[in-house]
Amino acid sequence: MNNEIKIVQSPISIDELRQIAAKTFGDMVKIVVDLEKGIMAAGGELHADEEAILLDHGSKQNDLWGANIYINEPRDSWLVYDSMINLRPSQGNLLRTVQSSEIRDKITQVVNKLIQ
Repeated sequence: MNNEIKIVQSPISIDELRQIAAKTFGDMVKIVVDLEKGIMAAGGELHADEEAILLDHGSKQNDLWGANIYINEPRDSWLVYDSMINLRPSQGNLLRTVQSSEIRDKITQVVNKLIQ
């Protein structure tokens, strides 16, 4: 599996997202979103790999949240907020799923800004 992770800082097309998906899981792209910087990493085999790249680029752990985009689903339901990196008892998130609707909304906003 190609593990080419892309840091998305400016908008990409849905076709570019499909190309990223084709190199990994086919119909799904793992992403890690930096809520503070408004950027995301996409295309890793593991959310932890994407998280590590963003940390290397100056992101802060508390700002990073993992999710999956199912590219063949309708855009209003294509995000699944599930990742091992979301297990954060110190931030009140006790599950792999992002429990805070406020954080889920912020993730959605960043994704919608970056994928056009």
